[in-house]
Amino acid sequence: FTSPLTGITAAVVGVVLNLAAFFAWHVLWPHATREATFAGGFEWLSAVVGIAAFAALWRYKIGIIPVIAACGAIGLVYTLIKPALLG
Repeated sequence: FTSPLTGITAAVVGVVLNLAAFFAWHVLWPHATREATFAGGFEWLSAVVGIAAFAALWRYKIGIIPVIAACGAIGLVYTLIKPALLG
C-alpha cells in the first residue's frame, strides 16, 4: 500500500505547489496577462503581508486563525484607504 500512497502524495504536493505559484502570480502582479507576464505594478503590500504571515506562523508559532484575521484586517484597511492615497 505504500507505493500508491507515495505516488498520490507526490501528486498532491505538485498540485498544491502549482496552486501556490498561480495565486502568488495573480496577487503580486494583478495586471499581468499571459502575453505580458509581469506587466503592471508589483503589489508590495501583499508581499510584505505574506512574509509577515509566514514569520508569524513559523517563527513565532501564532495560530492560523489569528494570522488569517490579521491579514484580512490589513487587506480591508488597505482597500479602504487606497483610493484616498491615489486620489
